[in-house]
Amino acid sequence: MRKIVGLLCAALVLPALASTPQARAEKIKFGHVAPPFHGQAKGVDAFVAYVKEKTGGRIEIATFPMGQLGSERSMASQVRSGSLQLAAITTAVMQNFVPQVAIVDMPFIFPSRKAAYATLDDPEVQERLFSYLPKKGFVGIGWTENEFRDFTNTKRPVRKPEDIKGLKVRVMNSPVYLDTFEQLGASAVGIPFPEVYNALQTGVIDAQENPLLTSVLMKFTEVATYVTRTQHALTECIIIVNPDYWASLSDADKQIFREAAAEAIRVNREVNAKLHEKLPKINKSIAEYCKDKGIDVIELTAAEREAFRKAMTPVWDKYRDKIGPDLFEFFLAKIKSYQ
Repeated sequence: MRKIVGLLCAALVLPALASTPQARAEKIKFGHVAPPFHGQAKGVDAFVAYVKEKTGGRIEIATFPMGQLGSERSMASQVRSGSLQLAAITTAVMQNFVPQVAIVDMPFIFPSRKAAYATLDDPEVQERLFSYLPKKGFVGIGWTENEFRDFTNTKRPVRKPEDIKGLKVRVMNSPVYLDTFEQLGASAVGIPFPEVYNALQTGVIDAQENPLLTSVLMKFTEVATYVTRTQHALTECIIIVNPDYWASLSDADKQIFREAAAEAIRVNREVNAKLHEKLPKINKSIAEYCKDKGIDVIELTAAEREAFRKAMTPVWDKYRDKIGPDLFEFFLAKIKSYQ
């Protein structure tokens, strides 16, 4: 009888122990705006998988792509308030909260992809840039990215700064982007991303600036057939964490999150490169697709790129003070060292 009672007690205790908080996986959320097939989304998925593996499933992260949790600005606010633990937010949006990160969005600041990646991966660069975030309610642990941005329009070939003058251009609602195209003599228009195709088709806007990969996948090039590979800015996103949640993690878990962020950007860049080589459902490279569709793609010469960079001098001068001369020169020196 005593043995039976003991077995019954054990049967009751074991389920109770299994349902205690210690036995359950901790579940948190990670928001971003990329579509599931994009390199950025694949990078976030790699982040999630890495954390799950290294914590033995103790921390589970649910992803919310394509702005399911709101706009980037909204998600940044949610991270700051603590209702969202993680998000990948473009520096173009983050500069509304942390002005110093606008350095990444300076037009034509990166001479090449190689120099850009080496600069952004530099531990000193990350430490310095991310040091400005905690005072504003964020912890930065790494990057994801969209791509280098290009210029697409319905009117004419663009090879020099003057060619953009007078065009109505849709840009991201970001101070640097607005100032960049206004400096070029364009009328900068801030309309929601989902409305870009119809706006181009109906003439509400003449042009838009997005990575060529995005423009092809979103079919903007169906109605705006003049493309210039300006590569004027690299759309980088900071992986931000709520400070209270970050403080709740052990040092070992913090290290796992940082390693996961490094894995995210590695996968992100790798997938983006493959998408350029073979577009999903089309099975052609971007170059082949544009040639077949009669899309006029202009590759700027070194001299033409330099003309655009020089035209951006007033924008650089304006933001040098906003960002801080020391940080500005530090960032330029890092780029030069990797050029």
